[in-house]
Order: sequence, then C-alpha cells, then structure tokens
Amino acid sequence: MPKTKSQPHPEISQVMVMEGHNNFPISWLNKQGYCEYSIYLENVKGVKVQPTRKMVIGTQEHARLEEEFQKDAEPATFQEMLETSKTSELLSREFPVVSVKYGIRGFIDEVWMTPNEFIIIDDKPGTRAYDSSINQVWGYCLAFQDMVDDNRTIVGALRERGTDNIFWSAYFDQEAQNKIKFLVERIHSLLLGETQFRPTTNPRKCRSCRLKVNCDRRAKPGSFRSVR
Repeated sequence: MPKTKSQPHPEISQVMVMEGHNNFPISWLNKQGYCEYSIYLENVKGVKVQPTRKMVIGTQEHARLEEEFQKDAEPATFQEMLETSKTSELLSREFPVVSVKYGIRGFIDEVWMTPNEFIIIDDKPGTRAYDSSINQVWGYCLAFQDMVDDNRTIVGALRERGTDNIFWSAYFDQEAQNKIKFLVERIHSLLLGETQFRPTTNPRKCRSCRLKVNCDRRAKPGSFRSVR
C-alpha cells in the first residue's frame, strides 16, 4: 500500500496529521461507544493511567497468536494477496489499514480473503456483541473498503479471543456504512472542537473505568438508563 506522510498532532495524543487532516485510531470507535469522554481525558487532557489486567492479557494473546501465525506465513504485498485471493483462500493477521479519506487507521486482528468475500475479524474477550465492539469492526471494514478496488462483499465479525468462536457477524452493507461514517465524522468534529465530548450516563461503566479517579463527569447512582 502507498505510504502517506504523517506527523503527530501537536496537542492530541495518538492522532496523526495526514495530508493536512486528523487521523485517529479505529479502536477509538470502541471507546466512543463506551464513553467518548474517556477519549478526552486520556488523549486531549493527557491523563496517564496504567493498563488494566484485561488489556495486558489481550496484548499478550495478540502477540502469541501473531507469533504462531508467522511460523508458517509467506511474505506478500497487499496487491499480491488481493490477486491470489481471487482464486484461492488466504488469511492475514495484524493487517494494517489506513484511510486518509476517512481519517482512520488501525490493525485488523485477522482478515480472511476468499474469491467471493473479505471477512474482517476483531478478537474480543467474552461473547457479547456490544454496539461499541461492532462500531470498531465496522471502522476496520470502512478503512479496508477504502483501500481496495474490488467489488467483493465485506463481512465484519467478532470472535472470542483465543478461540475459533465467531459469535457475531454481519455484512458491511449500506446501513452499516452510513452508521460508521456518521460516528467517524462525530469523532473528527470532537477533535476539531466543533462538538463537546459526551460522558456516559451509565454509572456501572464509570465504576469499572480506569480513568474514574481523574474524571469530573462521572455518572451518579440513580441516573442510570440503558446504554450499551
């Protein structure tokens, strides 16, 4: 894939500036669905906190799977993979995607390429398809779609980490595309200061948040409403 010149944003961590436009990690779409104010605390305000035990375990599991994959993997360019997959199935792990058009980037846990479709897989702990997790995999689908000149169907999927259990999947259809484009645009609006970061109203999320000690917008008990 072509390399794009980029530089770190002068004020917001993890944001890169590519061709004059902000570019943020696709994983933020998961954070945004959980509590977008956490993005403000950690990346705009600069609050530093230690990773949770689940985050550490997740990182270790990703590294283990990547190491196993590399034992039998054959080097190939992106275009070579696309061409080969027109007649046979192949897969890739930790697949990098960058979309300058939409201002997003990330690494897909696993991509299955077949003659008929592309399956974008994101590994998650547990087997519950939260809206925030779906938003993240849709973000990967959007970036991947922007990178390929191919009319094959794209499928997004969530898999239980460390297993072969795909517990949710759906076609990346027009409805999904419209939804994720709207959320991507919202985050860009937040980064530009055009929109205010919105905290969750679910106190259960606040209790389990690693940023709660530094948060001035914690939801109060009794304010709960069902928000996934």
